[in-house]
Amino acid sequence: MNFPDYETLALSRADDQVLVVTLNRPQVLNAINTQMGRDTLDLWSRLTADAGELRCVVLTGAGDRAFCAGGDLKQRNGMDDAAWRAQHEIFERAFVALLECPIPVIAAVNGHAFGGGLENALACDFIYASRNARFALSEVRLGIMPGGGGTQTLARAVGERRAKELIMRAQAFDAEQAFAWGLVNHLSEPGQVLQDALLAAGEIAANAPLSVRQAKKSIHFGLQMDIATGYRLEIEAYNRLVVSEDRREGVRAFNEKRRPDFKGR
Repeated sequence: MNFPDYETLALSRADDQVLVVTLNRPQVLNAINTQMGRDTLDLWSRLTADAGELRCVVLTGAGDRAFCAGGDLKQRNGMDDAAWRAQHEIFERAFVALLECPIPVIAAVNGHAFGGGLENALACDFIYASRNARFALSEVRLGIMPGGGGTQTLARAVGERRAKELIMRAQAFDAEQAFAWGLVNHLSEPGQVLQDALLAAGEIAANAPLSVRQAKKSIHFGLQMDIATGYRLEIEAYNRLVVSEDRREGVRAFNEKRRPDFKGR
């Protein structure tokens, strides 16, 4: 699959099935400007429309200081209300496109993740973080509030009461706390988080891609329903796999005592 040359993103392949996306504005700690909003919206939309052979994405930041420092406040300085809302509309669409991307996306948080940076990580399926990473949703100090899904995704990750305290106090927290609270899945030594995330991505990519996508959809949307309705969604997702060639290949490979060769069909 071919992508355009993005101004604010660096794309590379770990292999044919795993894409590495790097937020690439290290001179401003990978802060999100209008162009990064446009670039990420285009990327996640393309992957949703047709991921091709890709089976997993790892999202990280350039440099070792920051994953993403949040919105670019220098660009926003002096914006009138209309320009602010127009920019934020782009950001909103990009966050939704990431949340709804059908293939798994792992955040490899290599440094600080503040504001929209943390919201980007929270919109991924799960987070690996460097032990020296720090996190915050501190927008209330600026006269605004989280607007990239943070009030929803943080609360779902750490619980309502803790999310209220972190957001209303604009309280920063470290990687150890994030791991203890369940926000982060895995802690890596400094400089190792991308490699650890790529190992996980490789394991995901080795599994049946249709099964992985259906499981992701079932978990994501099922948690927004009561359990009985969520279970119905799960069975609908399950039944779509019964007729797949990958289901037949998986059973054949098991009985023939070999690794399956999944095609995504």
